[in-house]
Amino acid sequence: MAPNFHSFFVLFFTIFVFSAAVESVSRQRVYLESQCRSAMYPDLCVRTLLPYVNKNSVPSPQRLAQISLASCLSKARVTRAYVDMVAKKLNETGNSQDSQALEDCVHQIDNGVDQITRSFKELQRMGTDGDENFAWHESNVESWVGAALTEVTTCVDGITGGGISRKEKAMINARFLNMKQLASNSLMMFTRYTTRYRASRGIKNP
Repeated sequence: MAPNFHSFFVLFFTIFVFSAAVESVSRQRVYLESQCRSAMYPDLCVRTLLPYVNKNSVPSPQRLAQISLASCLSKARVTRAYVDMVAKKLNETGNSQDSQALEDCVHQIDNGVDQITRSFKELQRMGTDGDENFAWHESNVESWVGAALTEVTTCVDGITGGGISRKEKAMINARFLNMKQLASNSLMMFTRYTTRYRASRGIKNP
């Protein structure tokens, strides 16, 4: 009788813990779905933010915007490394035209990485040096993320050579598409943060 009771207790406890964990994740997902509702890519928005939300704390709108930008920056760096690898391979095979196009693309990604990095640092400063500087920081972030999006689009449009394999083209296009989606979501999360901050501090729109 005792062994059966022990087995039942272990099973009950396991189910209880699992149910609590599922409920916690569910609450976190519901919260993020409400935050990501206005995003152009809401499912990606939730997947991006979910690993950074735990049951003990809810990230602030500013923190969510920072996570979104950091994820975009990480993807940009990974994409840059992949494009650079393909460019070097083409250069080694003597395909200088396509190699040059990809090298130009790497340069544009570098510009995008720099702009997203500056945006992230600017976002960290927002709200720490007086409300009178809030609009200035806001404009900088919007301009730099927008410029990064332009760099990515220009880069993709410049890759037209036939020396790149179909698989490599597909990989490059998929990575750039993901970058653009993350950047778009980052701008939405940033706008959500600035709107709430302005409302809470009585700051008029510029």
